[in-house]
Amino acid sequence: MVLMSLAAPARADGPVLVELFTSEGCSSCPPADELLARLTQERVGGVQVIALSEHVDYWDDLGWRDRFSSPVFTRRQQAYARRLRLTGSYTPQLVVGGRTDVLGSDARGARAAIAAARRDASGRIDVRLVPGAQADLVLEVAASWNGGQAGDVLVAVVQDRATTRVARGENAGRTLEHVSVVRLLSVVGSGVGAFSGRAALPLIPEANHLVVFVQEHDGGPVHAVASITLP
Repeated sequence: MVLMSLAAPARADGPVLVELFTSEGCSSCPPADELLARLTQERVGGVQVIALSEHVDYWDDLGWRDRFSSPVFTRRQQAYARRLRLTGSYTPQLVVGGRTDVLGSDARGARAAIAAARRDASGRIDVRLVPGAQADLVLEVAASWNGGQAGDVLVAVVQDRATTRVARGENAGRTLEHVSVVRLLSVVGSGVGAFSGRAALPLIPEANHLVVFVQEHDGGPVHAVASITLP
């Protein structure tokens, strides 16, 4: 029995993946969190934004431990720094389509990057949920993308909204609102131009949807992205 119908496929002028690297310990990050929330509610030049908020862990020793932080996101941001030839990592940082970055609170720069990235949505992703053992999430994924490029298929398990009252650090006394918080990020397969397979993921009670995307190895360009709501 299929629990969820096929997600809308990625295509030219299709959805654009926008990743925010942020931290609850960074006083410059709340405006970027707010911008990400706005971007998820609008179609930038007719483009659907599929957002991921990835909380890095290098702020955790500076007075406040971000409960959503993970070294996985720190390493992912470092891979982007190498690919994009940056001098280092910083917060808040928006990475659009795996191809360009802007300051996370730069609304004009973010919208311009999203509009440019719409031309790079060259692939297609079909994904559905099927029953899994022990309440796991079981996915069937079929993806194809142009250019004969080697790519990874990644799945992010995402919590739509979260609120934190920060007691210490740079944001002490503030209540922070987050959207599209990544609770788990996994590589579920790889291929050259195509992938088809099944993957099992743990069920996270707070999660509301999944984001599936194809990306070249080690922080390269994103070729396709789709999202699916959890039942």
